[in-house]
Amino acid sequence: MNKTLFFLLLFSLLFFSCGKKNDTLPRKTTGKINTISVIIDDQLWNGEIGDSIRNKFASPVIGLPQEEPLFNINQYPTKLMEGFMTDSRTIIVVKKEGTTKFKIVKNQYASPQNVFHISGITSFDILKILEENAPKIIQIIKETEIVESQRIINQSLIDIKAIKSKFNISLKIPFGYLYALKKSNFIWLKKEILSGNSSLLIYQVPINSIKKDSNLIVNIIKMRDSIGNLYIRGTEPEARMITEEGYSPYLFKTNLNGKETFETKGTWELKNDFMSGPFINYAILDSEHNRILVLEGFCYSPSGEKRDLMHELESIIKSITILK
Repeated sequence: MNKTLFFLLLFSLLFFSCGKKNDTLPRKTTGKINTISVIIDDQLWNGEIGDSIRNKFASPVIGLPQEEPLFNINQYPTKLMEGFMTDSRTIIVVKKEGTTKFKIVKNQYASPQNVFHISGITSFDILKILEENAPKIIQIIKETEIVESQRIINQSLIDIKAIKSKFNISLKIPFGYLYALKKSNFIWLKKEILSGNSSLLIYQVPINSIKKDSNLIVNIIKMRDSIGNLYIRGTEPEARMITEEGYSPYLFKTNLNGKETFETKGTWELKNDFMSGPFINYAILDSEHNRILVLEGFCYSPSGEKRDLMHELESIIKSITILK
């Protein structure tokens, strides 16, 4: 056989084989953080079903000083359910058809991905499914977006030796954050952005600083205000960070790294100054080390949106591992 012909055949075979292998690999999802694709015909989208979807999935995020939607929604008619929108991490498919069902399919078109299939014989059937399952859907989407943010963060990390040695923890902190202040039981990291800055605080206080049998939210506010008074100050005289007095923060019980944790969301302000913004505070009850370990994220972005800044800070905090 002619050598040239032989090599051409061999190359073609290898190329075809590689192409076939790549076809079997799952596609990677794309899209911005906190964005969902809703596949629904215009007639349903422009009616009460669309209203219900918008009210549930684009409701205001709690703890932000201005209204921002929980998720950005991109709507596509059912006939266009192909191409780039099927690479979204979150897809909600809503149809009127002969059966009433709710189904969650993982990685149906790409990975990582959640596809929520909602169908009903009548509009009432669809609205009922949305009402019953929206909290579960929102929780799954939030968890997926945190994991995606942590994947992005993990691509470029800063040195955390100082954090490990002081607090005996591991934490994934992305490039861009710089150490603004280091004290014996307190670290402040800060990242400058176009519209302001994002901050991460790490500190520990005695285990009895928060008494579970008393007013938890009052104790947490006192704790963070005392830290703000010590370390977070503005340029004006006597300007110090406090929990904004005009709005009561939101308090939730959760779990971080297997430990009981109090999650507090609200707004901060600089007393005797005009700066303010949102914060998210996690107080971890770490009885093994006889302490309450606190991780708090807050941002200052007076002219910009804050939802995704706070989402990044939450993703950083939730990457914590308390070392043995």
